[in-house]
Amino acid sequence: MNAGTRRARGLPAGPVDSADETVLAWLLEGDPSIRWQVMRDLADADREDVERERERVTSRGWGARLLAQQDPDGRWAGALYSPKWTSTTYTLLLLHWLGVPPGNPQALAGCRQLWDGAQYHDGGLTLSRSIGKPEACITAMLVLLAFSFDYHDDRREQAVSWLLDQQLADSGWNCRSVRDGSRHGSFHTSISVLDALLEYQRRGGERDVRAAIHRGQEFFLSHELYRSHRSGEVVNQAFARFPFPPQWHFDVLRGLDHFRADGASADPRLAAAVEVVRAARRSDGAWPAYRRYSGQRWFVMEPAGPSRWNTLRAMRVLRWWQATAPSDRSQAPQVTSPARP
Repeated sequence: MNAGTRRARGLPAGPVDSADETVLAWLLEGDPSIRWQVMRDLADADREDVERERERVTSRGWGARLLAQQDPDGRWAGALYSPKWTSTTYTLLLLHWLGVPPGNPQALAGCRQLWDGAQYHDGGLTLSRSIGKPEACITAMLVLLAFSFDYHDDRREQAVSWLLDQQLADSGWNCRSVRDGSRHGSFHTSISVLDALLEYQRRGGERDVRAAIHRGQEFFLSHELYRSHRSGEVVNQAFARFPFPPQWHFDVLRGLDHFRADGASADPRLAAAVEVVRAARRSDGAWPAYRRYSGQRWFVMEPAGPSRWNTLRAMRVLRWWQATAPSDRSQAPQVTSPARP
């Protein structure tokens, strides 16, 4: 296949292993939310082509189906946070991961419902009517969504300041710290806050959050991403599974994808987590779908079997790792069979 044909099909113009090319072609047959990210992260497509494909997320496939479920008042499922995973919060999170562009009117209407419906406490937010205290995980989600969709609210910067103040001595965050005094960072809360701060930084937030991001990343590096800093044992075996969407959960693929998205250099303390991802690859070159987190959903995106979501995310993580860890080049991801997944 010549370079022009590859470009026309959304494939890299340069030399590509034939088996990897087969997997990329399979990925590009997927939903627009998959296609635009493959084009950007794996195929090195022109920016204009990537953005054109991204625009289709709102009019075709999974993104269009989710937007069609919106209530007239701007919420989803008539609720802000529960039921999981069809409420406004989690539907907007999924739309963020699908890549609905900033400024989408329906996403903005949903953000308005969240920010107007949240309770405020010294800058922090909660969507719970029973707790009465701000929560780092909820605040992080709302900050992420506001900056991802370009929703403007004077309280956004206060919420970011509150998150910065909540960083613990071990450099992590824990949504329970304001309730029960927990002083050790939570993997789940910490990745949510880091993703929110990274989005805030990308979108030109007023505050310098680089130092807080760096410290938060060091929290994960000191745990080799998923191990106890005391015993070295895996904290939770579920961290080696990567259902999509991750919702509020941490797993090694989500953690590695954060470092990749930040453009970080490969750190040897991440090597064991990279091998977890590498080892999960199927013989056909794809990564599997994992059992979804229990709860309600609008529809099933992927059945059991090969997962385009996990294949996309794993391949871009391994590509980043190979590019930034020269000593790891000999372990570049290899497909053992050119058969289509």
